[in-house]
Amino acid sequence: MTQENVETAVALDEALAETKEARLRKVLAAYPSLAVAYSGGVDSAYLSDVAHEVLGGKCEMILADSPSLPRSELAEATQLGKERGWKVIVIHTDEFQNEDYLKNDGRRCYFCRSELFRKMKDYAALNKVEVLAYGAMADDAFDPTRLGVLAAAEHEIVAPLQAAELGKEEIRYLSRRRDLPTADKAAFACLSSRFPKGTRVTLEDIEKVEAAEETLKGLGFHQYRARHHGDICRIEIDLSDLDKFLDAEIRERVVRDITAAGYKHVTLDLAGYQTPSMAMVEPVKRQDSL
Repeated sequence: MTQENVETAVALDEALAETKEARLRKVLAAYPSLAVAYSGGVDSAYLSDVAHEVLGGKCEMILADSPSLPRSELAEATQLGKERGWKVIVIHTDEFQNEDYLKNDGRRCYFCRSELFRKMKDYAALNKVEVLAYGAMADDAFDPTRLGVLAAAEHEIVAPLQAAELGKEEIRYLSRRRDLPTADKAAFACLSSRFPKGTRVTLEDIEKVEAAEETLKGLGFHQYRARHHGDICRIEIDLSDLDKFLDAEIRERVVRDITAAGYKHVTLDLAGYQTPSMAMVEPVKRQDSL
């Protein structure tokens, strides 16, 4: 956990967080049956755990598999579901067959979520699941990059975490209470988000990005991104890891493995990891998404 997260956790109103969890349980208990869009991230894992606890066999988790999901993330999400006793259903989404998604013109997330929710509705219709949910939480209402909110509204997907007014740090705290390994997991978004707006997403380049990020993950970096810029891989890491990155052995390993993945040049962004909102601030004028 970073120092910033430690300080936030100290200031957290734990009693209020627990009150909100009780509110979440009441929201979930009202559903006759439920399928949760589960990704293995902090929010969807917490929602899945509470939903399973409340609804038992009337709840299942839908894990969408596509080229934009790293194989390691898929394996970890599947394993977590098995360990917690959840019913995890893996479905395959086809956003890579959609030209509107591939051209990456700033609406990519909308088309991705629309595809996910469409496939979830198809599954629900076949299996008589009455309510579909996803892991949007209270903080997401203030993030202008969350195009998935529009797709969720169009497909009538509910957001129980928002209904309970649970924010990110509360979810992390409550996840720790449940011994969920995702409690302190770094922010993550699909691999297609590593492409600047207007840069076409291709399967070949997705594989290069995945290989680059697996290198960083394997070296123990917690928060990172491998941004795709043609022949250049621009790495963002948390600034607290800067000294580690500059260690000669680690730096040489990063350069060797990422060039082997297909990049000609590997660069380190000295501004560090950028959140979606920071990435949009002038004068940097970044066009990366998540």
